[in-house]
Parts: sequence; structure tokens; C-alpha cells
Amino acid sequence: MHPLLKAVFSASFAASILRVTTPILFASLGAVVADLSGVVNIALEGMMLISALMGVIASAFTGSAWVGFLAGVASGILVGLVLGYFHLKLRTNVILAGIALNLLAAQGTVFVLYAVAHDKGVSSSLPSKVMPEVQLPIIKDIPVLGAIIGKQNILTYLSLIAVVVVYLFLYKTSFGLRLRAVGENPDAADSVGISVHKVRFIALAISGALAGMGGVHLSMGYVSWFSRNMTSGRGYIALAAKALGRNHPIGAFLASLLFGVTDALSNYMQSLRVPGEFVQMIPYVVTLVVLAVYSGRQLKWGRFSNE
Repeated sequence: MHPLLKAVFSASFAASILRVTTPILFASLGAVVADLSGVVNIALEGMMLISALMGVIASAFTGSAWVGFLAGVASGILVGLVLGYFHLKLRTNVILAGIALNLLAAQGTVFVLYAVAHDKGVSSSLPSKVMPEVQLPIIKDIPVLGAIIGKQNILTYLSLIAVVVVYLFLYKTSFGLRLRAVGENPDAADSVGISVHKVRFIALAISGALAGMGGVHLSMGYVSWFSRNMTSGRGYIALAAKALGRNHPIGAFLASLLFGVTDALSNYMQSLRVPGEFVQMIPYVVTLVVLAVYSGRQLKWGRFSNE
């Protein structure tokens, strides 16, 4: 167990936590925006998966990582608008619509990958690009701290910036106020002239964009290829982080870090003599435990408030 403890208390492990937290953080921020508007975006998994594939394809055919990034973000926005159309216009149950999009993404990405690269598993035949890593001046030379945050993928830094931007957007702008008003009481918001559907469409588009960034990081930042079902439930973990963070950007960030720790820990344990199946289930077991504890506390608080 000594090698594991030594690895956990190293700067490289802390750096890996930030790296694996990035896609979960992006998606959890998207979940916060959608949820505060009154829509549960359960399609995060599908958004990330589609964006991951489209980023790889676009970067491979254009030779530009940034074009791939924009294509991935645009794909996330498009899926968000499709979810909004089915839920808001056609009045489909948002949970069922989200699950349908996730299932479509899981198999549809395999079909598109085969059509483009004649491969059903990994996009190894596509010369896709990778988002650049950035070295922070001065910080990179600071002992320990420099090893942790001094050199990361640009999307990791962007995810940290996104926490601040989403917070300011939701709590310091007039549109953020309208968005939260729609989520808390849509009838009251509609009575003062706020278009509930318009606000929710925009919220889902923003949610899709954030989830798209998370998907692009998976295929163009964390690794340099697309693989079948590479999201591995991160969209659902992001929903758990959103709930644990009480629908607040800062809370979602802290909860995402918690899940990032478990993900990074499982990666390190793969180098030890631990069964692979046990290692792979660690993040999901932690998710269930955390949600169970959170739900128990919520119920206990509810009883206390009623008394």
C-alpha cells in the first residue's frame, strides 16, 4: 500500500485530479444552468459523447484543434436545442427525451465513426489534433504548486474560468436573474413578460455548450482519440455533482473535485495488483455513497424543519 500512499500525496497526483475533473466540471456547470431554469438536463452524457466525436472528426479534416473545439461545442449546443424542442415545443417528458438522446448518441457515434473512419472502436485512423497545453508564467516555477497547476491543458484552465463566469452570469446579470426566476416560478415570470420557453432554450444551449467542452476535453485533451462510449457515465456523475453542490457553480466545482479524486485514484490503482473490475467501479460506488449520504441528510433536515 506504500506506493499508493506515496503516489496520492504527490504533486503529479494533484495535477491528475485537475485533469480528470475537467470534463465532469464542465458538464456539472451545464447541469446547474439547465436546472436553475427548471429543466433537468439528463442528456449530458449524450452531449459529451457527440461533441467528443465531432471534435475529433472536425480537427482531423481541417487540421486545426480549435476548429475541432468549436465543432464539439456547436454539437453540444445543437443537442441542447433538440432536447429543448422535444421538451418545450412537443411537450415530451424531459427525462425520457434525455434518455433517448443518450441512447441515440451511444450507438449513433459508433455508426458515424464507422462511416467516416471505417472503425467501430477507436478513431486511430483519423489524424485528429489535440488542444494545446499551457505553461503559466511565474507559477510554473513555484515548487509543488507549479507541478500541479503550472502546466495543464488549456481546457482545464478554461473549466476553472468557467466556474467564475457561470457564477457571475447566474448571480450578477439581469438575464441570470430572469433564468433563476423562470426556474423558481415560471408562471410568475411569465406574468411579468419573461418568455419562459426562450429562457429555457437559451439555458439548454448554454448547458450543451459546457457539456460540449467537456466532451472535447475527453477526446482532444485527456486523450487524443475518440473511443466507443468514452464518456463512461461522466454525464451522470456530473448530475450527481450538481445535486451535491446544491445547484451552485462553486458547489458543483467542489463536488466535481471530489469525483475527480476518485477517478484519479482509480487510475493510479490500475498500476497495482488490484482487479481491474474493482478499480473501474470505484468512481461509481463513491457516487452512490455520496448521493445516499446527501439524500439522508436532506431527509433529516426536512424532518427537522417540519418539526
